[in-house]
Amino acid sequence: MLTVHHLGISQSERIVWLCEELGIDYAFKRYDRRADNRLAPDEYKALHPMGIAPVITDGELVLGESGAICDYICARYGDGRLTPAPDDPDFADHLFWFHWSNGTFMATLMMQLVLGGAGPETNPAAGFVGERSRRGWEMVEARLGEAPFFGGRNLTTADIMMVYCLTTSRAFRGTALADFPNLKAYLARIGARPAYLRAMAKAEPGMAPMLG
Repeated sequence: MLTVHHLGISQSERIVWLCEELGIDYAFKRYDRRADNRLAPDEYKALHPMGIAPVITDGELVLGESGAICDYICARYGDGRLTPAPDDPDFADHLFWFHWSNGTFMATLMMQLVLGGAGPETNPAAGFVGERSRRGWEMVEARLGEAPFFGGRNLTTADIMMVYCLTTSRAFRGTALADFPNLKAYLARIGARPAYLRAMAKAEPGMAPMLG
């Protein structure tokens, strides 16, 4: 049985949403963060050698890493849904945003969080990371002025990957969206999707989705 192990307020919400969008049968287990340091509890860390979210189990399989899990679930259970075929005109854009999400954008946001907003005079890396983050947010806004979804005409796993970066992740850094009208309109479209609302109600029952 496919089981999604969800750590509260973490990237594993993506996998809950993916399963809801696909309408597949899955088991769900939620883990609260520790009260003392807000990290994963020991029970969650024991699931996978990296000790971080997300993690799924499927029979004897234990799999981590958001992108790998999305690919696995879509290939095993998705019947070709949410992933454009190679001859689809949106294929290359889908691939870019799917991989850019964690490979560049989320990595930059995490570096920015770790640096804690220190100015270039305190840590020269802060200025570099801040500029890289600024360019990333500009790319997001520009893309959503070109297409309704990151993957193109339709929702794809590129959106499954990107939305966490643009919503729940902001709980850790407080990025305002006032200067991003295309992004705000996009999040309104995401928030109108029943599968997204079901997933967030299940994953974060005490937290309103950060869609604005």
